[in-house]
Amino acid sequence: MGFRSEEMCLAQLFLQSGSAYDCISELGEMGLVEFRDLNPSVSSFQRRFVSEIKRCEEMERILGKRSLLNILLEVELSEVAKNKEKLQRNLLELTEYTHMLRITHTFMHSRSRVSCHSPALMFISGLIQRVKVEAFERMLWRVCKGYTILSYAEVDESLADLDTGEINKNVVFLISFWGDQIGQKDYLKQVLHKASESAHSWVLQVKKMKAIYHILNLCSFDVTNKCLIAEVWCPVSDLANLRRTLEEGSVSKIVLISDTPPTLLRSNKFTSGFQSIVEAYGVGDYREASPAPYTIITFPFLFAVMFGDLGHGSVMTLFALWMVLTEKDHKRRRPGNQVWTTFFDGRYIILMMGLFSIYTGLIYNDCFSKSLNIFGSAWSVKAMFTKQENETLQTNALLTLDPNVSGVFSGPYPLGIDPIWNMAVNRLTFLNSYKMKMSVIIGVIHMSFGVVLSVFNHLHFRQKFKIYLLFLPELLFLLCLFGYLVFMIFYKWLAFSVRDSQLAPSILIHFINMFLMQESATTPLYPGQIGLQVFLVVVALLSVPVLLFGRPLYLYWLHHGGKSLGVHRVCLCSCGYERVRRVSEEDLSPSVVHDEEEGLSDSGGPREFDFGDVFLHQAIHTIEYCLGCVSNTASYLRLWALSLAHAQLSEVLWAMVMRLGLRMSSRLGVLFLVPVFSVFALLTISILLVMEGLSAFLHALRLHWVEFQNKFYSGTGVKFAPFDFSLLPSVFEQDGLL
Repeated sequence: MGFRSEEMCLAQLFLQSGSAYDCISELGEMGLVEFRDLNPSVSSFQRRFVSEIKRCEEMERILGKRSLLNILLEVELSEVAKNKEKLQRNLLELTEYTHMLRITHTFMHSRSRVSCHSPALMFISGLIQRVKVEAFERMLWRVCKGYTILSYAEVDESLADLDTGEINKNVVFLISFWGDQIGQKDYLKQVLHKASESAHSWVLQVKKMKAIYHILNLCSFDVTNKCLIAEVWCPVSDLANLRRTLEEGSVSKIVLISDTPPTLLRSNKFTSGFQSIVEAYGVGDYREASPAPYTIITFPFLFAVMFGDLGHGSVMTLFALWMVLTEKDHKRRRPGNQVWTTFFDGRYIILMMGLFSIYTGLIYNDCFSKSLNIFGSAWSVKAMFTKQENETLQTNALLTLDPNVSGVFSGPYPLGIDPIWNMAVNRLTFLNSYKMKMSVIIGVIHMSFGVVLSVFNHLHFRQKFKIYLLFLPELLFLLCLFGYLVFMIFYKWLAFSVRDSQLAPSILIHFINMFLMQESATTPLYPGQIGLQVFLVVVALLSVPVLLFGRPLYLYWLHHGGKSLGVHRVCLCSCGYERVRRVSEEDLSPSVVHDEEEGLSDSGGPREFDFGDVFLHQAIHTIEYCLGCVSNTASYLRLWALSLAHAQLSEVLWAMVMRLGLRMSSRLGVLFLVPVFSVFALLTISILLVMEGLSAFLHALRLHWVEFQNKFYSGTGVKFAPFDFSLLPSVFEQDGLL
């Protein structure tokens, strides 16, 4: 998976009419190119290969769907038969065949004396039990209406039936008949049996033929009707493969067009799920920076912040790991359950979410709502109370631990939150403050990262002016306001210790006074705070008119004779794709055309420029971005809210269900614990894992689509759809043929 889509080229192929079908078939096997429709104004019913497509559809109708055919096909072969049974059956068959040859030889020898002028007779011979001869003769008379002659002779040796074990007398029969109809029935039976085995391959061939003729309808013919012309989008990295595939193909001269190339982002089974998450928002523009590589880390991390629990994350990880390890079996079975298919396709996403949930569960020190005391708590009550103060310990159910007292707090817990907070009455107050600040910090960093990624788009498309007129104002507005909020959070954590915690001011009050530009009645965080806050607010306000008027005024000046900032674009349009021409008989290479980035059309003349339209779009973007910085920062508080809800639901479930089974001290408590644990496990999976997991998944999805991707990702492109026969099995599944 790359950080942006692959470079595409537009190739024009000239194919001989006689070899066009084979060339298209080879391209379908390779799956390299996407064909463009060169006959957009021609109706589908008026195209050249309509009759061939109709014949393919008629053949599809004849073959039919599997669900509509009442054909019983043998799908399981006996692979566990014993060698003894196989040898016995072979011996019996050979013995029967020996007797049949011996007796029928006598029949045929007597028939050879018949005159050569007699009509030719055909015959069928076989072996049947003696008791069934009369019924067989009557059935043969009725079916063939008397046009057969039945001769039979008894076998001297008695043969055993392997199925029943009985010893039976057998008879060799010889049926002589005139005409072709009776003999053809046996032949037709054999043909139909072979046809049933080849039905799937026939369906595949018909599907391929139909797809090839559809592609041929997209092509156009030259005036002599001897050459087929096709235009294809192809990744530049696959040009050599395209050249080797099409020995008869060629590439035309450069043609000036403004079509946007399709977007191709290669992925594997691990990254395809994350790529699907991104493309559900929209397919990226051609050569636009893709958020998918970063989503592999950020998406499961944001999910885990809301779903942080060591126990729940472990269950989710084990479930995903089971799907990953058995993925070959599941792919082979192809279950029809759509819900299961959705889970299976996202198995690597679930695996990453489970692993990150284990990590955040360790940070929260939360496992099924209980804390793990691995390293021992750093808090101790011994230093606050002596033996003379036992009365205080006995008369007070709740005790406040003062970290200012020496020996009460020995230092931070090595990993995560100290387990003693699980017993504290003010645990919720502490966790709320911690998770709320953490959500704001993560949100500002995530949004700032999205704004920074827009620089790579500006640099790649050689739009240097957007760095000064879009990126810098956006980044300054975000960091001067909400980046400063993150700074105050960290400064308060570092500047105020336990001893002077009572003097620590409220960050919320200072942040509000920052916009009001007035001094706070409380103690300032640091010297010179008021002056710095006024400066940051002024910079943020000044960035708004730059963001609003900068780009429209620059484009207006540029289109009225101004000199560009030395910015050029590659190729024929702002999309930046490349045409391909033949350099030699051995290779293909892209041809690059340089043109000015703004203000000039493809022909070199001035483009039509509507200042009002550009200004309106920029005004909408400015309002959306400035208000979005406020709403998006608040939107990240959902990390705090869902994390709190998940922890509280887990705690309620433990207290209301599991604790009932653990409180019983009698021997019956062990028996009672089994159904209690079953109920606890069922509720945990259904509510906390499935429902809460789905909720956290959707919220993480929204944070990526709205708060992160809209900073740099437009998502208005067209996905590269190559002509590939390997995609036909998915069509078979839709048609019920697999």
